[in-house]
Amino acid sequence: LDAYSEDDLEVLMLLASQVAIIIEKVMLHEQLIEKKRLEGQLEVARQVQLQLLPAKDPQLDGYDISAYNFPTEEVSGDYYDWVKIYDDQIGLVIADVSGKGVPAALLMAFLRASLRAATHIGYSPHISMAKVNYLLWESIERNQFVTAFYGILDVTNKTLSYTNAGHNPPLLLDKDGNSKFIERGSLPLGMFKDTRYHEYYLTTESGEVLVLYTDGATEAQSPQGEEFGRDRLAEAVKANRQLGARDLIAAVQQEVVEWTGGVGAGDDVTFFVIKAL
Repeated sequence: LDAYSEDDLEVLMLLASQVAIIIEKVMLHEQLIEKKRLEGQLEVARQVQLQLLPAKDPQLDGYDISAYNFPTEEVSGDYYDWVKIYDDQIGLVIADVSGKGVPAALLMAFLRASLRAATHIGYSPHISMAKVNYLLWESIERNQFVTAFYGILDVTNKTLSYTNAGHNPPLLLDKDGNSKFIERGSLPLGMFKDTRYHEYYLTTESGEVLVLYTDGATEAQSPQGEEFGRDRLAEAVKANRQLGARDLIAAVQQEVVEWTGGVGAGDDVTFFVIKAL
């Protein structure tokens, strides 16, 4: 004899479907809670990042200087800063921290504190980088690192002494509009204990434009998957070089957005522009 009647089977099927609905609701609820938790973490990371960025652009005789970060929804590790050393000198940095979210924000804060301390002590750029590199190597996970460009701009001598720790090569536009990328530098910070960094010098002349940037700009992709690239960046800067530093940044960013079909870059985009007047 059959153990269950047709009515019993219908009841069991009904119960099974109700249990399945309950399980699905519980899973959706857990996913919602996790989503809110992650959103909360991202908001904390974004607020940390915003607090670390300077509130205003530096004012320096003979120069028009501006920097700006264009964030994405997912917090990445783009960072820039400047600090007054003397009335005629400022230290400036642009960096890209590996990772995203809270870990990247915390590493950014560590970098800022370490580099500012080295600057106030009076270390030259390559010594500052070496000391920050060692501190990072001691403190962070082996899969973390930081690319950074750090320089000291001297108004009196019209020179920029700098060190590049694995960051994107700066773009230099001369007074005649000729462009070149300065391919000098060493390894990113935090990768190896005893990495040596070298100091380089750049004489700034009236009409020149130096553009520091993060890879969010050059790696922004068109709808067809083609990157914006360094050549387009150079052309965009050249086409808008008559603008002030802040407007130049906005114009170049607009070209990046247009290249992506209005979507915007998939990573944070940061520019630091120095125009010699």
